[in-house]
Amino acid sequence: MVPAMGRDNNPHASERPGADGATTHFGYREVAEDDKESLVRDVFDSVASRYDLMNDLMSVGIHRLWKAALMDWLGPRPDMSLLDVGGGTGDIARRFRRRGGGHVWVCDINTEMLATGRDRAIDRGHLEGITWVCGDAERLPIADASVDAYTIAFCIRNVTRIDHALAEARRVLKPGGRFLCLEFSQVVVPVLDRLYDAYSFHVLPALGQMVTGNREAYQYLAESIRRFPAQDAFAAMIAAAGLDQVRVRNLSAGIAAIHSAWRT
Repeated sequence: MVPAMGRDNNPHASERPGADGATTHFGYREVAEDDKESLVRDVFDSVASRYDLMNDLMSVGIHRLWKAALMDWLGPRPDMSLLDVGGGTGDIARRFRRRGGGHVWVCDINTEMLATGRDRAIDRGHLEGITWVCGDAERLPIADASVDAYTIAFCIRNVTRIDHALAEARRVLKPGGRFLCLEFSQVVVPVLDRLYDAYSFHVLPALGQMVTGNREAYQYLAESIRRFPAQDAFAAMIAAAGLDQVRVRNLSAGIAAIHSAWRT
């Protein structure tokens, strides 16, 4: 069994500063901030066509329950507009529309993921109510105070500067708008955390290799989860970005968590 790994404990880290010396993490590697975006893009380019299938396999379908919980907490209405960031395959957008939500903009930095999402939407007859936008979570191509709700699911841990992405979320939300983030988090049940680590570092990369041909992408997934802030720390980051009434709901003993906040 693999022992629980510290979030900053990377024996393989190497310093690769950018022009201004700034570095960030890409899994357990330290890379130049300017390099992370392209590294993340390469990961998702390589798995786009089988991304949703892998979500089903690696979570045994439980990710569907987590996303249903996200929609339950959001409570879509016909007069509610949504910006879904990092939602290239359109899963959250389709759920929002099926629940009676209004127009949804899907924004993703990865063109392969967006192409996959558009194709699936067309195949399933979702021809209206969804706009597909290529854009960066840190520099959204969306007007100030223009959407009623902002969601980001299993994406924000891949962002280079999380504080910038949170500031952008606040900027695009209308006063009274809702922020919801669904993300892998820190397991809160003793023993289960070690079992989850063993699964993450042994099973996920092997499964990724079999299904997508890319073991490294799912090794990165496991490492990026461990590097992401725990529930309370992330809640503090959301509050620091100027969003209010921050609340957290753990899902499956903290394997994932939903953070909710409002722009007031």
